[in-house]
Amino acid sequence: MDAAEGTKLDIKYMLPSCVPATPFEHAGAVINAPEMKEPIKREGILGLGEFMNFPGVIQADDAVLDKLMTAKEEGKLIDGHGPGITGKELNAYAAAGILADHECSTVEEMKDRLERGMYILLRQGSACHNLRTLLKAVTPENSRRCLLCSDDRQPKTILHEGHLDNHLQICVEEGLDPVTAIRMATLNAAECFRLYDRGAIAPGYRADIVLLDDLKHFHVNRVWIAGELTAEEGKYLPEIQVHDISSVKGSVVVKDFSKEKFKMHLKSGHVNVIGIMPGGVVTKKETADIRLDENGEFIRDPEVDLVKVAVVERHQGTGNVACGFLKGYGIRKGAVALSVAHDSHNIIVVGVSDEEMEFAVRSLIEQEGGIVLVKDGKVIESMPMPIAGLMSDRSGEWVDHKLTDIHEKAYTELGISGVEPVMTLCFMSLAVIPEVKLTDMGLFDVTTFSFIPTEA
Repeated sequence: MDAAEGTKLDIKYMLPSCVPATPFEHAGAVINAPEMKEPIKREGILGLGEFMNFPGVIQADDAVLDKLMTAKEEGKLIDGHGPGITGKELNAYAAAGILADHECSTVEEMKDRLERGMYILLRQGSACHNLRTLLKAVTPENSRRCLLCSDDRQPKTILHEGHLDNHLQICVEEGLDPVTAIRMATLNAAECFRLYDRGAIAPGYRADIVLLDDLKHFHVNRVWIAGELTAEEGKYLPEIQVHDISSVKGSVVVKDFSKEKFKMHLKSGHVNVIGIMPGGVVTKKETADIRLDENGEFIRDPEVDLVKVAVVERHQGTGNVACGFLKGYGIRKGAVALSVAHDSHNIIVVGVSDEEMEFAVRSLIEQEGGIVLVKDGKVIESMPMPIAGLMSDRSGEWVDHKLTDIHEKAYTELGISGVEPVMTLCFMSLAVIPEVKLTDMGLFDVTTFSFIPTEA
């Protein structure tokens, strides 16, 4: 927040509502209602961010209700995150005062939420592409409850495809009236989040103005923020101010780690598997038959797209390492390790052998987090993220260049195919998105909200 004061953008915030996202993992902090009481009053914090613990809302968990009441007592918003909720459970979620949802992947889900008075954020991110599908449900009658959103859009995607300008292009390509589309990107968003001084051009409104060349390609000519010319032909005009990051470095804390932690000691070769579904972050609970050695350890078949995946706890020094199996990632050589793993952001690693996975994790720890690709015991590409292990301290252009190299080597040298290698992997530990995920405490069935054994 301090760093953001150095930019001309008027950045608003939502207080994290679910830290950790579930009680089934270890995070870097625990934020409950008492910890929320002071920051939610701060200027610039609009309310609680996406309330991912939807079972806690629906089941009226006391600690969850305390969080909701903390926001309500301050007159602040509560944003939503409710994939797959239907019927009376959706009624309960909406009745709790949940404002909006960005997790719709079908027209039916979108209509269900609109009927219950919620706003819909039509998402087009780097990994989740829901916009074209959901636009089929936008009508003149309901368009004022529809917003555009990115939700995990990498610098690479933003710099090459665009941000909301790209969303607007897609809207027009799908036959939506361009003025309706612009309203979804501006006025609807402003009204949804109660920013009543912006979102339109009229007397008394902030002079936040984007000048476009046309209403088809939406090329941005110039941008004014609060009346000041801030960008012209893609160039940011004010001087860039760099903020000190020393207070958020050194966040990768791993205890008692070795490749022995990847041993699974299985008694059966019939196992539960996390099945990646292309084009999104929802996974499918599957089973597979694998070969085991005499010690009950996994013997990978190079002809089968099934590999070991592990989550290594990196905040509290618990020493926790949980292993599972991942299908559909396509990796054929080496390993990939990330310290960006929603939402508790432990280390997640996938690879063709325990040795490659161990080397990737150790390399990641050494560079204080980020992304590491290894092959044959060597780092072939990496991007350090020293800011809490989550963000780079370099420019967006540098990050774009690095991501381009990472993607290229992930595809050409590691053999990953059919999925976006970084975004896809970092969602495999998010235990609030169905059907099955892996946390540092084990394999988790999101449909039953319970841990399940590796053996099926």
